[in-house]
Amino acid sequence: MARANDVVAGLLSEYAELLSITGGDRFKIRSYEKAARAVGGHATDLSTLDEAGVQQIPNVGKSIAGKVVEAQRTGTFPQLEELRAKIPAGVLDLMRIPNLGPAKALTVYRELGISSTDELLAAVDAGRLRELKGFGERTEEVIRTGIALVRGGAGRVLMATALELAESIVDRLAPLADRCTYAGSLRRGRETVGDIDILAASPDSGPLMAAFVEMPEVDSVLVRGDKKTSIRTRAHPTAASAEGSTSAGLQVDLRVVPVEVWGAALQYFTGSKEHNVRTREMAVHAGLKLSEYGLFEADTGELIVAATEEDVYRRLGLDWVPPTLREDRGEVTAARTGDLPDLVTVESLRGDLHTHTDLTDGVSTLDEMLTAAAARGYEYYAVTDHAPELFMQRMTLDKALAQRARIEELRRTYRSMRLLHGTELNIAPDGSVDWPEDVLAEFDICVASVHSHFTLSRDEQTRRLIRACENPYVHVIGHPTGRLIGRREPIDLDLPAVFDAAARTGTALEINGGPDRLDLRDEHILWAKERGVTFVIDSDAHAVPQLDFVRYATLTAQRGWLTADRVLNAWPYEKVLAFLTAT
Repeated sequence: MARANDVVAGLLSEYAELLSITGGDRFKIRSYEKAARAVGGHATDLSTLDEAGVQQIPNVGKSIAGKVVEAQRTGTFPQLEELRAKIPAGVLDLMRIPNLGPAKALTVYRELGISSTDELLAAVDAGRLRELKGFGERTEEVIRTGIALVRGGAGRVLMATALELAESIVDRLAPLADRCTYAGSLRRGRETVGDIDILAASPDSGPLMAAFVEMPEVDSVLVRGDKKTSIRTRAHPTAASAEGSTSAGLQVDLRVVPVEVWGAALQYFTGSKEHNVRTREMAVHAGLKLSEYGLFEADTGELIVAATEEDVYRRLGLDWVPPTLREDRGEVTAARTGDLPDLVTVESLRGDLHTHTDLTDGVSTLDEMLTAAAARGYEYYAVTDHAPELFMQRMTLDKALAQRARIEELRRTYRSMRLLHGTELNIAPDGSVDWPEDVLAEFDICVASVHSHFTLSRDEQTRRLIRACENPYVHVIGHPTGRLIGRREPIDLDLPAVFDAAARTGTALEINGGPDRLDLRDEHILWAKERGVTFVIDSDAHAVPQLDFVRYATLTAQRGWLTADRVLNAWPYEKVLAFLTAT
């Protein structure tokens, strides 16, 4: 089930969102936004805290704590329900269109009576929005793009949201089965999924199916049978990403197979359609037949192997193919010739080089983040709070120097983990960054990222990132394309030119683990790897639980065929230090 913190954080975020639509006090809106991040990022499970304990969470005062406790008890709180009743559901959908926002969504509703995406698109096509103050041709283009982005992700959820649900289901079903796991696109590490496939092996499917349909997440049972049962989940908000997500109406299929065909079924229900076509073609050419029930002699129907995936691949003359590679991108040929890569894993990572604290927009303290990082066994760890260009974070040089002094003190405490004091810089439209050179030179690591001006032209964005790569003080380009999955498209870039610049200047490109970022994406990693780029797998954590975000970045890296030798933070500290100090 969803972590209580995530569910409540989602409700607080929704309340802040509704306040903004109805013209609520800006200070109050900001307070609830900060509280949502704090609750979602708090390391202690809310279900174990009383109201006094909830008030100990940063940015959660007495009033908000009362709402948190009520939300824990009933799944909502009265003030949220009052605002929900005031806003038509269609307006909520409109405000989620990228770049439309609450104010314009409410304007088109009040002025034109528009309360659905279809009505909005029709109004754009008819030129009706131009009648409204603040709307013009450029706004129409942005709205069209935003609608296409939202519709393209309709019915899909972030990998992190789906993994949370799938692993919770597997944990509850596993005691009733001989084997149980998730399969499908989720096992392949796709950034979003449209449904979840759960596979179990047992001689008796009855107890599994009964437990499955009785889960509290179930909204409706679509199909119920002995071999396959499908359910649709209830909607619930989560805080898997910085902005939250939802698992509304997600279909989950449970298939139960005999234990003796487990391997064949897992292979079949994991691979993409294209990968499975390739493996079945190989079977046919060898006089065999491959299905979810096993690998058979085509002429006699005799079962050859089915117990494990390794058996199936081996009998086809292939090395076992890691699930994240099963997309028909050359993995079958590589498996036949023994050329599959030794993929980077979470265990390969020796440190995290992009993290935040409550000095800027994080919700966990420096000490809390360092304690959690040390518990992960990291060899080194970088704190990279925002630089002053993001003025809302209120960073100053005095604050940065005080943090550096504190880190210097803590180095004596964390002797087994090297501490790096860094900064996340903002890349301006002209490619410059915030701190002057004499200040930049004193940081151990500088991550530079795009945080604004997302609509510049392709040439402008490309020059912007290349200039940042050419800055001798910039070590890493953070979340290079600036995308937010389903909410903001990537900035328009000549990616090969940026990759060439990064390789030439020795600037690492980040694979950001934020569930709604996963930036660079898998295809980009494949391209950049061929051009000699060095990568870094980061959490971009703003709270202790978010240190786990490296898991999602690593799955993305695997889908890009990435090996540990190409990942900066999989290197020993001395080699990392040499990279950071090279000029």
